[in-house]
Amino acid sequence: MAVAYGLCAVYLITAFLTDLRSMKIPNALTVPAMLLGPVYHGILDGWEGMFFSLKGLGAGFLILLIMYFIGAVGAGDVKLFGGIGAWTGLWFTLHAIMYSVLCAGVVGLIILLWRRETMKRIRKVVGSIAGVFILKSGLPWRNNQEEHLRFPFMIAVLPGVISTYIVLHM
Repeated sequence: MAVAYGLCAVYLITAFLTDLRSMKIPNALTVPAMLLGPVYHGILDGWEGMFFSLKGLGAGFLILLIMYFIGAVGAGDVKLFGGIGAWTGLWFTLHAIMYSVLCAGVVGLIILLWRRETMKRIRKVVGSIAGVFILKSGLPWRNNQEEHLRFPFMIAVLPGVISTYIVLHM
């Protein structure tokens, strides 16, 4: 498993650097990770290893896909977590998502406090959420998406994955 974590670390560092530069994680990076993880685990542990990898890939991909549909992450992040899951399995991936989202909240709050926009943004978010529940439509939420705070998600993913590794393996 140490080799899988090492390869996943190289994958994450590469994704981190490309996301910082361009706010995009290219398919040339994510697709091979999603394909090679199940192959690696299948060769190492047979069908059980492949199933281990596919559960992680599926969970990472599907959970981030939901986040993509609500506008919280980009498509590259969806495939990124599919790749993380392919190399690390279901349990690690679920923890990594949770810690990454928590880190993203902290990063977002720091940016808002730094820019002194906190109350203005909180009012807009509350208004959008209220509009969704009152109108029973996602339109108020989607209309404000261009005003959402944006930053490279890898700024939160890298510490989230490192935290996951520490919690689960140290």
